[in-house]
Amino acid sequence: MRKTFLISNMAALASISMIALFWPPVLWGLLLLMPVLVLGLYDMLQTRHTLWRNFPVIGRIRWLLEGIRPMIQQYFIESDTDGLPVSRVFRSVVYQRAKGEMDTVPYGTKFDVYRVGYEWIGHSLAAKNLADINSDLRVTIGGYACRQPYSASLLNISALSFGALSSHAIMALNGGAKLGNFAHNTGEGGISCYHLEHGGDLVWQIGTAYFGCRTSVGEFDENLFAENTALDSVKMIEIKLSQGAKPGHGGILPACKNTPEIAKIRGVEPYTQIDSPAAHSTFSNPVEMMLFIQRLRELSGGKPVGFKICIGIKSEFMALCRAMLETGIAPDFITVDGGEGGTGAAPVEYSNSVGMPLMDAIAFVSDCLIGFDLKKEIKIIASGKVFTGFHLVKRLSLGADLCNSGRGMMLAMGCVQSLQCNKDTCPTGITTQNPALVKGLVVANKVHRVANYHRETIKSVAEIMAAAGLLNTEELNRSHIFRRISQTEMKSYEEIYPSITTGCLLTDSVPETFVNDLRLATKSRRF
Repeated sequence: MRKTFLISNMAALASISMIALFWPPVLWGLLLLMPVLVLGLYDMLQTRHTLWRNFPVIGRIRWLLEGIRPMIQQYFIESDTDGLPVSRVFRSVVYQRAKGEMDTVPYGTKFDVYRVGYEWIGHSLAAKNLADINSDLRVTIGGYACRQPYSASLLNISALSFGALSSHAIMALNGGAKLGNFAHNTGEGGISCYHLEHGGDLVWQIGTAYFGCRTSVGEFDENLFAENTALDSVKMIEIKLSQGAKPGHGGILPACKNTPEIAKIRGVEPYTQIDSPAAHSTFSNPVEMMLFIQRLRELSGGKPVGFKICIGIKSEFMALCRAMLETGIAPDFITVDGGEGGTGAAPVEYSNSVGMPLMDAIAFVSDCLIGFDLKKEIKIIASGKVFTGFHLVKRLSLGADLCNSGRGMMLAMGCVQSLQCNKDTCPTGITTQNPALVKGLVVANKVHRVANYHRETIKSVAEIMAAAGLLNTEELNRSHIFRRISQTEMKSYEEIYPSITTGCLLTDSVPETFVNDLRLATKSRRF
């Protein structure tokens, strides 16, 4: 588009100039074309807006629409009840924070507070001063068997692979992570040179295809794993069991995105569609999985090892807990991905109808770990549609210790949700391998936008906690958050998701809602 704009306008300019020599009125056309050409050249040279760089002049239409959005948005918020306007509000918040703009709003809430599902936190008359709260808000990950615990931020970058994302997008995310001192999950596509460019902290995700640590036939390779995990940037290792976008399906890399560079990193043939297996080949039951976790911990020199899961059959997760008790091996963290999560391409049925929603999943996982008396060793990371500080607070109140965000970080880089992720035509250069589009994303600018978004969102968590009279995230619990369940009734999370007592799943006093699943949860159950 950049070349097309320049060539077409220069050709038009030359033609009009020649005609103007014989017909002077054509000079008016020349005068009209010059401002467009100058504006287009400016768009191509500036570094703040990827759309302007990739689509000179035309890309500005989006900003024109954005300028009139508040009026349109207010209309839809007052008339719609399907929740769609909420995403528009959150998107605006991310953009404003990433750009360093004011994110306060006039005229009160933009939500219908009497709509079923509306949620809020109860503030305290004994509110704290923000200065009394440690605004860094970090969490140490690493159980008794971990020799290299990691101090993590409350908000980190969710799994986004190189291949699904462009090289410039990966560098922008990692640079933002380095600048803001938070972690960047590699996704299952392996560790590329772009993940290492800025030296940001990495969580290396090991998927079912074992990209980055696989043999020629796709099996797990201990030597390659040990080589990669020895990198200073790699702080934690995450085994991906399933993901929210397509649980039980396996990852997909379209052939058009599988360039020779990406194929080399992953150890596959270029320009072929890569479908990751639906399940792991290295283990087939809960006990074997715990032994694999121990194996990875030893090979990595004692770095934190955990797994990512979208909850499906409850008894299967409870079987994992029983295997932890049986073997004495526990992960250092569990990433809980909601069925509504995912930023890339997935079959529509999987996106809409497979996997437990995040909030229910967090409550269930937290209750299981508490019930089996395992929670003190294991941190819970929540992943799925996290945009704002209040999103973090809600998930922490249910039992999560920290959160990951994919959509929020992509929006911070300038994603306009054009829904071209699976077509290699992303106009902002984020989810494409097209060099002409990737070039438009200026890493040096987006690094700061990612870091800005992270910093301001963490700050908003601290402000909300101060308003609730809390000094640290450990004080958050289910009694702090409320949800409207009808036009005339509201309940706290504690009433919706009743807490259970520590160790109760190891006694005869098992809560009724867990009895049947506990009976089906056997440590030898095959995956």
